[in-house]
Amino acid sequence: MPHKILGVILAGGESSRMGRDKAFVLLAGRPMIAHVAERLRPQVDALALAGGAAPERFAALGLEAFADAQGEKLGPLAGVVAALDHAAARGFSHVVTAPCDAPFLPLDLVARLAASGGAAVVELGGKFEPTFALWPASAAGEARRLLGESAGPMALARAVGALAVSFLDGADFANVNSRHELARAENRLKGSGRG
Repeated sequence: MPHKILGVILAGGESSRMGRDKAFVLLAGRPMIAHVAERLRPQVDALALAGGAAPERFAALGLEAFADAQGEKLGPLAGVVAALDHAAARGFSHVVTAPCDAPFLPLDLVARLAASGGAAVVELGGKFEPTFALWPASAAGEARRLLGESAGPMALARAVGALAVSFLDGADFANVNSRHELARAENRLKGSGRG
């Protein structure tokens, strides 16, 4: 049976290196999160976002937004827990997560993760990138238990036996965390014609 996949953009971080909310930093005249949504939306059955403690700030984007689990400052696993709860309540079998500051995520991300047959996490040159992952909605209980232990998403990936899916182009997964990285992203968009 094919997966029914909810895509969830993780947007609950503090954006401390950027100095302002990364999700709304303009990249080529649009909020960075809009670039992520544009690339992820065609790959999933529905798209939503985990918006930290204040999901209402995303209302103008027209995406369903919900709060991270158990309040703020618990890291990305809090967003994953909320995403899994949200997916399970709405009949999705799986969730694909991606961070709000990755405007170049691959257009075949979900297909390649789903080809694993179950839970999967992106691997780049031997390093795991667990905010880019496919999670079974049934893992919500285990995710909540790990969150209570202050664990991160990699602990959940290990607990559910996630397979590593290798990608060659690390630039596609680049996070835009600072003004310098934002300038590089602007240049990349201009070069690609997407700007």
